[in-house]
Amino acid sequence: MITSELPVLQDSSNESGAQDAVSLSMSMSEIEDPAEAKGKKKRGRPGKAGTANKKPRKSPTDKAVGGARGRKANGVAQHNGEGGDPVTLFEVVKMGKSAMQSVVDDWIESYKQDRDIALLDLINFFIQCSGCKGTVRIEMFRNMQNAEIIRKMTEEFDEDSGDYPLTMPGPLWKKFRYNFCEFIGVLIRQCQYSIIYDEYMMDTVISLLTGLSDSQVRAFRHTSTLAAMKLMTALVNVALNLSIHQDNTQRQYEAERNKMAGKRANDKLELLLQKRKELQENQDEIENMMNSIFKGIFVHRYRDAIAEIRAICIEEIGVWMKMYSDAFLNDSYLKYVGWTLHDRQGEVRLKCLKALQNLYTNRELFPKLELFTNRFKDRIVSMTLDKEYDVAVEAIRLVTLILQGSEDALSNEDCENVYHLVYSAHRPVAVAAGEFLHRKLFSRHDPQAEEALAKRRGRSSPNGNLIRMLVLFFLESELHEHAAYLVDSLWESSQELLKDWECMSELLLEEPVQGEEVLSDRQESALIELMVCTIRQAAEAHPPVGRGTGKRVLTAKERKTQIDDKNKLTEHFITALPMLLSKYQADAEKVANLLQIPVYFDLDVYSAGRMEKHLDALLKQIRLVVEKHIETEVLEACSKTYSILCSEDYTIMNRVDIARSQLIDEMSDRFAHSVEELLQEGEEADDDDIYNVLATLKRLTAFHNAHDLTRWDLFGNCYRLLKAGIEQGSMPEQIAVQALQCSHYSILWQLVKITEGTPSKDDLVALRRVVKSFLAVCQQCLSNVNTPVKEQAFMLLCDLLMIFSHQLVSGGREGLQPLVFNPDGNLQNELLNFVLDHVFIDQDDENQSMEGDEEDEANKIEALHKRRNLLAAFSKLIIYDIVDMPAAADIFKHYMKYYNDYGDIIKETLSKTRQSDKIQCAKTLILSLQQLFNELLQDQGPNLDRTSSHVSGIKELARRFALTFGLDQIKTREAVATLHKDGIEFAFKYQNPRGAELPPTNLAFLEVLSEFSSKLLRQDKKTVHSYLEKFMSEAMSERREDVWLPLISYRNSLLTGGPDEDRMSVTSGSSSKTGSVRSKKGRQPLHKKRIEEESMEGSWMIRNDTLPTPGALQTPQLTSTVLRENRPAEHMQDPDSEPGSENDFVHNPQMQMSWLGQQKMEEVSRKDRTNMNYMKARGNQGVRQTVRGLMEDDAEPIFEDVMMSSRGQLEDMNEEFEDTMVIDLPASRNRRERAELRPDFFDSAAMIEDESGFTMPMF
Repeated sequence: MITSELPVLQDSSNESGAQDAVSLSMSMSEIEDPAEAKGKKKRGRPGKAGTANKKPRKSPTDKAVGGARGRKANGVAQHNGEGGDPVTLFEVVKMGKSAMQSVVDDWIESYKQDRDIALLDLINFFIQCSGCKGTVRIEMFRNMQNAEIIRKMTEEFDEDSGDYPLTMPGPLWKKFRYNFCEFIGVLIRQCQYSIIYDEYMMDTVISLLTGLSDSQVRAFRHTSTLAAMKLMTALVNVALNLSIHQDNTQRQYEAERNKMAGKRANDKLELLLQKRKELQENQDEIENMMNSIFKGIFVHRYRDAIAEIRAICIEEIGVWMKMYSDAFLNDSYLKYVGWTLHDRQGEVRLKCLKALQNLYTNRELFPKLELFTNRFKDRIVSMTLDKEYDVAVEAIRLVTLILQGSEDALSNEDCENVYHLVYSAHRPVAVAAGEFLHRKLFSRHDPQAEEALAKRRGRSSPNGNLIRMLVLFFLESELHEHAAYLVDSLWESSQELLKDWECMSELLLEEPVQGEEVLSDRQESALIELMVCTIRQAAEAHPPVGRGTGKRVLTAKERKTQIDDKNKLTEHFITALPMLLSKYQADAEKVANLLQIPVYFDLDVYSAGRMEKHLDALLKQIRLVVEKHIETEVLEACSKTYSILCSEDYTIMNRVDIARSQLIDEMSDRFAHSVEELLQEGEEADDDDIYNVLATLKRLTAFHNAHDLTRWDLFGNCYRLLKAGIEQGSMPEQIAVQALQCSHYSILWQLVKITEGTPSKDDLVALRRVVKSFLAVCQQCLSNVNTPVKEQAFMLLCDLLMIFSHQLVSGGREGLQPLVFNPDGNLQNELLNFVLDHVFIDQDDENQSMEGDEEDEANKIEALHKRRNLLAAFSKLIIYDIVDMPAAADIFKHYMKYYNDYGDIIKETLSKTRQSDKIQCAKTLILSLQQLFNELLQDQGPNLDRTSSHVSGIKELARRFALTFGLDQIKTREAVATLHKDGIEFAFKYQNPRGAELPPTNLAFLEVLSEFSSKLLRQDKKTVHSYLEKFMSEAMSERREDVWLPLISYRNSLLTGGPDEDRMSVTSGSSSKTGSVRSKKGRQPLHKKRIEEESMEGSWMIRNDTLPTPGALQTPQLTSTVLRENRPAEHMQDPDSEPGSENDFVHNPQMQMSWLGQQKMEEVSRKDRTNMNYMKARGNQGVRQTVRGLMEDDAEPIFEDVMMSSRGQLEDMNEEFEDTMVIDLPASRNRRERAELRPDFFDSAAMIEDESGFTMPMF
């Protein structure tokens, strides 16, 4: 038993041998029942006095002093001053240079010589392993209570760091943890026959660890809990050995006693009885120790506030239950694991599941786990959906083990909860679910019957029923677009089944037999889809798209398996695929899937195996499919198959090329003939004529996508069809769409030929003529009555303008300059109008459709996807400077209204255009706001209601635009200033027709413009304010009516942060001079501040802020908001622009300053003149005060304006950054100490569950 006091230590220097009882443990009333404690004797054995023949040894005090000499913080290695060898147990264990067996043997030898000194070494070992710098000395050991010693050690902790050995990073400390645990295990193993029963060593250690585990210091709790749990594990092993010895002794005793009286050895019986009694006493002692650890430490620490401590407890109790199941595998201990399944930390839940897995792996333990399974099965099944993927994976594996142990343990509902996880995007979860599915559904239940059935049907494989089961499962899951995910989930557990392509082909090809159920049409389609997915998985040897982070490098074994699988599937489907195509050639869906198989062939097998006849059979079937179908998917699959078979890397190319040419010849002749008939008949053409043209054109278009058919000159007939449709206006829309697409492919193939070779001038002229005529046709088609035709023409226009843009000549291709096309203003306007008419449209009518109509919802999604493609195509033209940037104003103004549908596209367009030209982008932004304002004026008239939702919407859009400028005001300085300049000019552009005393018509726009004031630097605000005053008359400055509020608010926004300026007061109606009331303390010297600002301004004025765009895009020149004309060298002077405007900055090579720089110079000049007059009127003292005041004003901090305006919300920070910023502030010392030294009283707030959760009856 373990008492409330330590065993008495005897000081060898004390002649009287007085015993000083020192308590190092908390009151055992917390551990033992008081009634039991009364009846137990108090242990304590006097220590042996030192003898003369004892080896000399350092005293604890000397050792502590020597050890502390080289100690660093947090228990880092300590060395003595001479040789640098480890001098403490902690150092020896940390370094790990000696075998743990010899370390423990040395300690045992020391214990036998002087157990007090040895125990003191062991106590300091645990203290130092906790990261404490303190050392327990012999005086403390004798005279201080346990709580006092721990409090003293707490004061010795390093306050500058929260780390301690168990939490320190790096391989050294990871090895230390392993050595620490090993030391405890070896110590108990070596002491298990004598020392642990001396009623001294174990009592001291357990009492110490119990006291430390109850400390408020995390390092003490963590380290002592780990030590105690490893100590308990070692004791469980000792108890198990004792139990085995007891059983053996009992058997020997029974065997000897059952002998006849003459043969019975009474001496042996007495020895066996004595041995049995001794083993029983030892067993009782061990159980006593284990109960003390369990009740004194585990019961409290398994619900500690620190997850790592809880995880240690759960991990070790799992070891105990597996190691000594007779004693620990019962409901009294299992309940702790069951309760902790609800832990809030995934790390702890994971330990619970792994502990249970070790138990459920052993089939013999299932009867003992039956009650636990019934009680906690629902929780385990629900953990398969855990938010932590690692926990979910282990939960699925545990459910699989439960299924293996008992088929009846899981209900159908439980199994279905796991089934659907095979479609999870997280591959480890899906693979674990696939293993469960394989165990439940795809394991052979009666192999002999299945083999007999296969033999009777003439099949080569007995997997027929399992494959049928797989098909049924796939169909019932109703996720037909995720067959690849299902195959990937089952790939590791059911490869033999999934690679049984012979059985799959036999199921598809066999004829129905009377009395046996055949595959339905739906099942055949599902089986073909699954078969194609298994072929892809085997040939590519990597998960499908959406699973995994990318292709990984295959090992040599995996590479060999991939090659073998590819050869196997090629050899089988070379013969089977033509038969499958022949059977299903009328079914478009099945054929489209089957034609994907040749993509994964090893085509060398055709020639190496002399299988050309099977190649001819395949080509024949593909030709029949092409002639039978006009579905796009089928035709594209045929085209792709021809393209792969025609690869120049294989010898079969010539044979396939001949077959392809014959097919194209026939289709081309048929197309030319049918076009002639259609054009001749004109409006009298019947449905057969239209169908003949459409069917042949669809086939040729599908082939032209992957094959160069320019030698058949398909463009001519397509162009004739398009021209006829434009002139007559009666061409069927499907023919027009296909003709546009086929012509597009023809142009691209001609461009490929020219770029890959050395084209002549005639070739360039011919292609330019073709492109020009086709662009004209597409432009005319934009006004077609049929929407599909218009959308197709728009997409092809955008693509061709992108391809034949100025980027065509980049990369040393200057010879292609004749092919460059620049859209004129008319075409740009038509493209923009198309976007406005077909993209930014309301869907109110569609939204009123009936709820729950999945088909209608799918149509809405498809329509939105199409509109997004249209917008993206036009946005690319803006980004790459093919369409003038001001056209983007009509796009940007819809940012808020259509944010959910197109917000990401518009935002990316804005970002890319800003990278290309910051100033022009800013002009475009303000232009978009001006357009919205003009539209509002047209709707509401000159008397705007500034409180209306429309005005608020424009202001909100302006605020969003302002946020996109980010926090770096230096980079966007010129752009923001230009934006304010254009906004001011727009506000004062038109005088009020009713009189000059009334505000200008657009004055209310200044309220919108004020949203950008926070993005101006403080000194730039003064410049913009000066520019504003140019437009203001003296009377305007004095007006205070409500109609002048926009001007007042805008002017005040420019004066924010700038003292000694006029600030217009709305309430008082008078202007006042406001001086600086800020404290001048703590400022840096004024002359330095002024020099820094001036140098910053000077460097900014001459800086070129344009950034290169990705790819071959050249940096565009700065332009104004008016539409640019294609004049590379000459520029007209804008008669309305002022001297020093942006046009001067862009077009005048003599000017090296921006508009803002010129305004700054004008302001400085004006201030100089003011100061000259002021100095003439005042004395020298006044002059000095004025100059000093100006210098102090300029020295005001400028970073205050970096913050958002008062109207900005913190949640809008995502408008400035694509990724959310995470600010990780280091914890202060006080906060860290409070966090780590917080009381650990296990109140309901610190527990994982509330008290009711722990105390409720479990079973």
